[in-house]
Amino acid sequence: MEQRAKRRPYQAWFLAARPRTLPLACASILLGSGLAASADAFDAGVLLLALLTAISLQVLSNLANDYGDAVSGADDQARIGPVRAVSSGLLSPQAMRRGMIITATVAALLGLSLLITAFGNQWGHIVTFVLLGAAALLAAVTYTVGLGGTPYGYRGLGDISVFVFFGLLGVMGTYFLYTQQLSGLPFLPAAACGLLATAVLNVNNVRDIESDARNGKITLAVRLGRANAINYHWALLGLALLLTLIYLVALPVPLVGWSCLLVAKPLMDAARTLNHSRDGEILTCMLKKTAISTLLYSVLLSIGLALF
Repeated sequence: MEQRAKRRPYQAWFLAARPRTLPLACASILLGSGLAASADAFDAGVLLLALLTAISLQVLSNLANDYGDAVSGADDQARIGPVRAVSSGLLSPQAMRRGMIITATVAALLGLSLLITAFGNQWGHIVTFVLLGAAALLAAVTYTVGLGGTPYGYRGLGDISVFVFFGLLGVMGTYFLYTQQLSGLPFLPAAACGLLATAVLNVNNVRDIESDARNGKITLAVRLGRANAINYHWALLGLALLLTLIYLVALPVPLVGWSCLLVAKPLMDAARTLNHSRDGEILTCMLKKTAISTLLYSVLLSIGLALF
């Protein structure tokens, strides 16, 4: 395996970075930017740096997840889903730790550049966001890599983290970078985005429920059991769509913004498949479908907001 890793180092890192997850990392940034555009506060430089920062944090989370699941034994031969770089021997744990350090450094530098671009010399805002960024870095690493204890992703707390960082903090933090203020109504689509991102995680956790339970990775799906985890999934989707509908009526958003509700069908199709299938490959496809639908939701709503 070591020889294989030396022959294909770039492919191994590409695999570990899990590029298919990266569009989801952009969803909250795009939605926050759309909200800012509706308030006439858009800045292309902020958008670019925010996207790069979010992508680097997601890559860091993916590398840490690959490493953490391998060293904890959560990844075994029976695992469903994409091949993991460390557990398969493509990358050594030492190499992955170095990759995590480099990626964390890049994310920190991008984040600082973003803050300086957005806030200039407003040091109060910069310090606040530095602390939030540090929390995001810590959350990305400790999801499956415990620091003196069980990783929080193994204690059923991953859903809360995803809701906060991909929803409330991701969307509203981006909105604040442009506007330097917060308002109540944008919290509705921010929460909806977080709920949809949490649904993506739940599809993953339902797919892996047997192997996770066997290896001591106690996700929320494992705690709830398969039937209740699927009910929980429907609740996530229903609440996200309800919050969106309330927001669209309250603003009101132009018709193109209402097109974000078209993602309801693919989201519900994926949920029905989750209910009736245990096939790993099929559920992996439903995972991708839910992630793409979440990104499309943010893009369509953002376009409507930008035209508002």
